[in-house]
Amino acid sequence: MFGDMMGMMGKLKETQEKVEATKARMDTVMVAEESSDSLLKTTVTASRKIKTIEIADELLEDKEQLEDYLILTLNKALKKAGEVYDHEVAAAAKDGMPNIPGLEMFK
Repeated sequence: MFGDMMGMMGKLKETQEKVEATKARMDTVMVAEESSDSLLKTTVTASRKIKTIEIADELLEDKEQLEDYLILTLNKALKKAGEVYDHEVAAAAKDGMPNIPGLEMFK
């Protein structure tokens, strides 16, 4: 029993390291999004850091429209990035979890 507990603790430590490595890798995973008419394009990391914003010249003529485009497009990109991040981190955690009967944290 004690050996099983030590093995389980080791497995949990490995899982924690794997999750941390996955979180760090999310800084390199890029998610691209653009407005429906392609006038504004953005790229963010899966860890939700904005990397690029490309704005068509015609949007520069209307400040209010540009602001709307930025809000909509960035929110879509950040939502996608969050979904990628959550999925990858949960997968890393699930793969490393010991099989404890009755304890199903991730489905």
